[in-house]
Amino acid sequence: MKASILIVEDSPTEASILTECLQKSGFDVLNVTTAEAAKALLNQKTFDAILTDVVLPGQSGYGLCRELKSQENTAHIPIIICSSKSGKIDQKWGMKQGASAYVTKPINREEVVATLRRLVV
Repeated sequence: MKASILIVEDSPTEASILTECLQKSGFDVLNVTTAEAAKALLNQKTFDAILTDVVLPGQSGYGLCRELKSQENTAHIPIIICSSKSGKIDQKWGMKQGASAYVTKPINREEVVATLRRLVV
């Protein structure tokens, strides 16, 4: 059974890179462009992990992470923040919001895949 990953990324280029990378590594991938769309999808479907950008239209990835970690039905899902915000303070803040991991852009494909495998297998 393939692990199911939800990508929350508003950049079509980044979303395409992440989707291709994860599909080639054997993951099932669904992609949405906003935190609101992610929450709507999470009400209908279960995912093994969530990969989210920080800068999104509407609610930020940090806000999405914090909200999902506070809800009983989504608190168990590992969340990986994937952002161009690469400062130590950004990473520390992401982890403080409940993220399981923080990877920076431009992505290192091996790092993203290894991080996901560590969290969902």
